[in-house]
This record gives sequence, C-alpha cells and structure tokens, in this order.
Amino acid sequence: MKGDAAAPLLRFDRGEISGSLGDLGTFLPLTLGYITQCGLSPAPVFFFAGLWNVATGLMFRLPIPVQPMKAIAAAAIAEGMTPPQVAAAGIIMGALLLVAGIVPGAGKIFARMPKAVVRGIQLGIGLKLFLGGIGLLVALPALGWDSVAVGCAAIGLIVLSYFRQRIPAALLLFLGGLLLLGIFRQDLFRDVRLTVWSPFLVLPRPADWVIGFTKGAVAQLPLTLLNSVVAVCALSGDLFPGRKIPETAMARSVGVMNLVSCWFGGMPLCHGAGGLAGQYRFGARTGGSVVALGTVKMAVGLFAAGALLLPLQEFPRSILGAMLVFAGLELSLPARDTGTREDFLVCLLTAGLILAVNVTLGFLAGVLLWAIFRRWNNIPGRKGGING
Repeated sequence: MKGDAAAPLLRFDRGEISGSLGDLGTFLPLTLGYITQCGLSPAPVFFFAGLWNVATGLMFRLPIPVQPMKAIAAAAIAEGMTPPQVAAAGIIMGALLLVAGIVPGAGKIFARMPKAVVRGIQLGIGLKLFLGGIGLLVALPALGWDSVAVGCAAIGLIVLSYFRQRIPAALLLFLGGLLLLGIFRQDLFRDVRLTVWSPFLVLPRPADWVIGFTKGAVAQLPLTLLNSVVAVCALSGDLFPGRKIPETAMARSVGVMNLVSCWFGGMPLCHGAGGLAGQYRFGARTGGSVVALGTVKMAVGLFAAGALLLPLQEFPRSILGAMLVFAGLELSLPARDTGTREDFLVCLLTAGLILAVNVTLGFLAGVLLWAIFRRWNNIPGRKGGING
C-alpha cells in the first residue's frame, strides 16, 4: 500500500521504541533456533529481517511486524533442515504469495482452506516447537550455569511477563544468555571483532526444493494467508480506523521479502496479527517503531553478526529451550477455536499426523476428513474456509 495524505508521520518517541519490543517474543526464539539448530548465518538473518522492518514501516506507516514464518521455522528447528532447504521453502512461499497478490482471484482460491485444517497445522507445529524445547531442557544437567534450573528460571520470567505485559521477557532472556556466555564461556569472545558482512548466494539443489516444499511450504501457505494476510489486514483496520491495508498489498509484501532475502541466506519471513497486537500493546502507533527496530537489526547483521557468530551458535540451551516451549504453546493456542465436533476431529487428526509422520500427510489427511464431514452433512465447502 502506498502512502497517502492520511498516512501518519513516523514517530520515534518512547512509546514507539517500547512498542518495537512487543514482537521479540516470537522473533528471538525462532531466530536463535534457526542459527543453533539449522546453521543459518546470523548476518543475513538479522540484516534482511531489519531491512524489511524498515521497508514495511516506510511503506505502510503502521507498526506491521516482520517475523519468521512459524511453520517453516518449527519444521526446520525440530528436524534440523539445512540452510538450502530453508531457503527453498522460503522462495516457494515467496512465489506463491506474490502470485496471490498479483493475479486476480488467486488469493481467494488459496484462502479457501478449511479453518479446522489450519488450526490443526498450528497445533501440530506448535507442539513440535514445544517438544523441541522440552528436548533441549531434559538433555541438560539439573544444576549449573546452563541447566534445567536456569531453564526453569527463564520459564518463570516468561510467565511473569504474561501478567506484567510491559516486561520484554524475550529481550531480557537474550541479553541474559549472552551475559552467561560472557561469564562462563569467555573463550567465545576472545577473537571478537567487528567485520562487515559479505553477501553470499544460497543455491538449493533439486532435493532441497522437494524437502522445502513438503516439510515447510505445504503447512506454511494456509497459515500465512490466514495470519499474515487476512488477519493482519483486518486487525490493522480495527486498531487504526480508515487505515486498513489491502490483502493484495500484504501478500505482495510477503512475496517480495522472501523472493529477495532467501537467496542470500535470510530466513523465511512474514507479517503477523499477533505481532501487530503485541507491538500495539507495548505502545507502537506508527511505522517508526518497526523502522527503529529494523535499523538495529540491520546494524547487527552488517557489522556485529560475525562477532556474535560463535556466541549465538553456543547460546545457552536452557534459555533457548524455555523460549521455544512458550513459542510453541503460543502457536498452539488458536487451536481452541475449532467450532464443531467434526472440526475438532479434523484438527486433532491433522496435528497428530504432523507429529507422528510429517506435515504433508497431516495436511492431506485433514483436508480429506474435512471434505468427508462436509459431504456427510451436506454443507457447502466454503463454510469451512478460513472466512467461514
């Protein structure tokens, strides 16, 4: 969406800076998971996330967040996908979203996804993240600087932040993890020096495209259309009357982000209604919040990511595990909104097969069971879609 006469000026006051922290609870754990579990380079991950923060703030003039695509992130972190596989998933998503934003009617066709299947995907990948976090925690010793005890303390801080919503728990835990490394793993910082990032290409092989599609894009497409396009546009109109962003503009934004950054090692990115709500709750009212946050991310990616490479790769698993546990739970919560008993069964089947087998089988089985129920009850298929 192009700026217009009614577009608000960008502000950089205390409310905007505070608001910029509202989405870090999603961004940091998934970003750290990509770096530690998948081997993504911190430089392009931070740089491109920041670049699109800035671009989004300038284009939409609203605090629209830029966050990792959750389904791809969950699969990548849980199953250890390689950087080329992650890139392939993001590029495929970018192409599909660009088509949805350009070709008339394509977005509506993509969006005719049964809501129960979408909720099942969210539940399944959320539980994948949750179990991945638990796996990191149970592998640690009971006591020590990186232990179950530290993980429990981190969980306590996250729980406290839910009651005191102005506490930026994710940022505090991130800084706390670096502090622990600075005290107990000083060897990681001995050769630290600022260097300028040199871009590089990531070229997926044919097998990477297959894995990227089946493990990442299949589950991510309905989630992106629901949360990154339909829901975030609706929420923008609710929070900022008269400023609702068109779905086609949002789809194009997500498409361009991924078609550019994933070729250079960036993680798959999207917008999100939850992130917008979080930033608004923390005080963000204009695009200045995400421009400020993006500037910091770009600086880290350009100049400091090389210095932080080893510390981020060795980030305390106790803190990372606690963050992934809550990121998984948060992603799973929308599954409560499944409607009828039939939809609940579709949701459970989809999630169960995602956990037990893979995302593709869970998705296909969920759609098949949904179609059987709709045929059985003689209900038009469109009523089960995400807009139903």
